[in-house]
Amino acid sequence: MEMLSGAQMVVRALEDQGVEHVFGYPGGSVLDIYDALFENGKMEHVLVRHEQAAVHMADGYARSTGKVGTVLVTSGPGATNCITGIATAYMDSIPLVILSGQVPTSMIGEDAFQETDMIGISRPVVKHSFLCKTASEIPDAIKKAYYIAATGRPGPVVVDLPKDVQNPKEKFPYQYPESVSLRSYNPTKAGHKGQIKRAAKLLTEASRPVMYVGGGAINANADALVTRLAELLNLPVTTTLMGLGAFSGTHPQFIGMLGMHGTFEANKTMHNADLIFAVGARFDDRVTNNVSKFCPHATVVHIDIDPTSISKTVQAHVPIVGSVETVLQQMLDVIGECGFDNDKQAMAEWWSQIGQWRSRNCLAYETHPTLIKPQQVIETLYKVTKGEAFVASDVGQHQMFAALYYPFAKPRQWINSGGLGTMGFGIPAAMGAQFANPDAVVCCVTGDGSVQMNIQELSTCMQYGVPIKIISINNRALGMVKQWQKMFYGGRHSHSYMESLPDFVKLAEAYGHVGMAVSDPAELESAMEKAFAMKDRLVFMDISVDPDEHVYPMQIKFGAMDEMWLSKTERT
Repeated sequence: MEMLSGAQMVVRALEDQGVEHVFGYPGGSVLDIYDALFENGKMEHVLVRHEQAAVHMADGYARSTGKVGTVLVTSGPGATNCITGIATAYMDSIPLVILSGQVPTSMIGEDAFQETDMIGISRPVVKHSFLCKTASEIPDAIKKAYYIAATGRPGPVVVDLPKDVQNPKEKFPYQYPESVSLRSYNPTKAGHKGQIKRAAKLLTEASRPVMYVGGGAINANADALVTRLAELLNLPVTTTLMGLGAFSGTHPQFIGMLGMHGTFEANKTMHNADLIFAVGARFDDRVTNNVSKFCPHATVVHIDIDPTSISKTVQAHVPIVGSVETVLQQMLDVIGECGFDNDKQAMAEWWSQIGQWRSRNCLAYETHPTLIKPQQVIETLYKVTKGEAFVASDVGQHQMFAALYYPFAKPRQWINSGGLGTMGFGIPAAMGAQFANPDAVVCCVTGDGSVQMNIQELSTCMQYGVPIKIISINNRALGMVKQWQKMFYGGRHSHSYMESLPDFVKLAEAYGHVGMAVSDPAELESAMEKAFAMKDRLVFMDISVDPDEHVYPMQIKFGAMDEMWLSKTERT
């Protein structure tokens, strides 16, 4: 049996696990691992400029591929800098493994230099964590970490590695486990057959059904089955922010994203439905608005692999615990075996009603001869990229504009922080997607506020030749904050204006990239075509937009799903 040090075991275990990219930043407590990485030379390590960005890169890598992202950082501040990124992944069910250094086991609890209790600090925002107290524990801990991160409801897992456990002078037998057996962890894949038959019967008997799809369908790679079932029963389909791409945004049965900034037709359809078929979604507050007024006429069928997500906020009449992919296949089998079919006349009337709501054209907006509208930026981006780009976003108005005006036809195209709403996510997440998909077109839609939170990663992009395109929608303000202050705080814009901004073109050039400034609507498309024609260069497009444009529709606070602002002056 091969004899390896603890540090060598970490690297060999990652290699045996099939890890291709590690995003990290070295420091004292992990130098032995970094030395082993130098000797290995088979995995690509990406040297970030901030540990939070490392986690977001691994996150973007995971979202765009379905693989587990990997992070390696040192102890103390290196580990704590990861917490926001870990929480971002945890909220959105993204599989990551974070390897953090730790002070020697004999010093744990002694307030040693760069010591923090990473296990304790991260506990609320991880799926599981391991502290390896001996080198022999490392292979098993890493194998379990990747298994736990990727299975069931995915999520981040921390493996804490004390300095002495990595000691290169001490060698131990190394064997990477072929399989994992965890007595207390056995995620359910297949759904209850009786519940599935009941759900299928209710779905086909409903007069006003709607399919409500979340990020769980993407995690389960169930997009083809979602489409098959929706087409079979002619169901209207709406998705959450995280579910965009699980059902093609260009499909005639797609009624748009639902929720706080959902389309008029999606929210009206949900509110008036007599059956809600929830697939891998969790009924979060950005969807439901006032839970007491949520969809009062609907029977709720809810599929989720996480039993704690079912009936957590909205009572499920037919709960089904299981993998979305497996349960949808079971449901299709049941419908075929039992000969279930829906009422064609009732569905025709339902679609006629939805057509009337669609005719409102809630995403229409007025253009301006001299000001670029944010909506125009996204529509132009869609046109120039032919709808085929990976689009990462930061958080704010630009995020909602991207979600509403870029119809995502495929899963894993849309990469954004949904649950935690993390500004600074966009650039590193786009980088992670580019590392995972080197031949793809990858862009980051951001704003003048968000982009500055991890802008140091432009240095990393130069070092590794990462040719992402940054589309910065610059309104010289924290746009969503400003919109809320206008709508709910009497226009008192307390600290939401960005009164001092850098010259982003010069800043991009200082990092060695291409910078472009655009302010004329007539030049927008040609400038963007020029940017994307530079396939091997990072291009930072600083696009000045109308500073007073708001995101609509927008649900009315504490109202029902169908109570919305449709413009600054019109509400339902």
